[in-house]
Amino acid sequence: MKVLKRVSSIQKVLQQEAAKGKTIGFIPTMGALHMGHMSLIEKSVKENDITVTSVFVNPTQFNQKEDLEKYPRNLKADAKLLKAHGCDYVFAPQVSQIYPKNIDTSVKLDISHLTESMEGPNRPGHFDGVVQVVKRLLDIVNPDRIYMGQKDFQQFSIIGYMLRKLKMKTKLRVCPIIREKDGLAMSSRNVRLKKSHRPKCSIIFETLKYAKNNLDKRKCTTICKNAMKRLSAKPFKPEYFEIVDGRTMEKVKNPDDHKLIVACTAVWAGKVRLIDNMILKGKV
Repeated sequence: MKVLKRVSSIQKVLQQEAAKGKTIGFIPTMGALHMGHMSLIEKSVKENDITVTSVFVNPTQFNQKEDLEKYPRNLKADAKLLKAHGCDYVFAPQVSQIYPKNIDTSVKLDISHLTESMEGPNRPGHFDGVVQVVKRLLDIVNPDRIYMGQKDFQQFSIIGYMLRKLKMKTKLRVCPIIREKDGLAMSSRNVRLKKSHRPKCSIIFETLKYAKNNLDKRKCTTICKNAMKRLSAKPFKPEYFEIVDGRTMEKVKNPDDHKLIVACTAVWAGKVRLIDNMILKGKV
């Protein structure tokens, strides 16, 4: 496995691989890797000849400078994990490589209809930053497939929309959420949880299951209201709990009118913001 830090270096080796007719799978990450990420790596290794992972903490998608500064970084540990799971190339660039002054990396794409709920209002500009960096990385890597986790439901939905709208060749593969034994979704942010908070975090998964079990029994507005109450138990502070259409991100009123329904939530555990979701109806 090779770790490359320059755009020219990663493009050279991947162009050589593609010239041999090899397929390329790509996993964009911000590092602080865990077994959730490894499930994406393993899926790519099975489906492609070459697997590439980027490790880049993207500044344009952070709303709070403090959050950007505190985001865990350990490339050595990440590289060791990636090598053990069959990754071929790691692309770990500096900001100047991704956003050089001589290249316009902005993306002309209206995603407002997909960001009116959930993460959108709570993290203004976040998804514009995500679209910007993923488009830039795809232009650099030029993969056949991109792998993303279900945990960031709204994010992968927006990237899927971008791929279709810009008519890009890369196909999106979505992999299931990987959870801890108590149901907490694996996340790079989990390492920042206070020890006293961590055992109580199963309430998020339990609340999502409550929503799934009650979809055909109660109104969606009632489920969301009750979920917010459940998630308000100390030390938690819920930001939102919404039941939406898995394609349009619009709030669901009548479940019978939708083929794909997902419950999404964001909850603060002290100073750590956790997001999670569960598909209530249909398949991604």
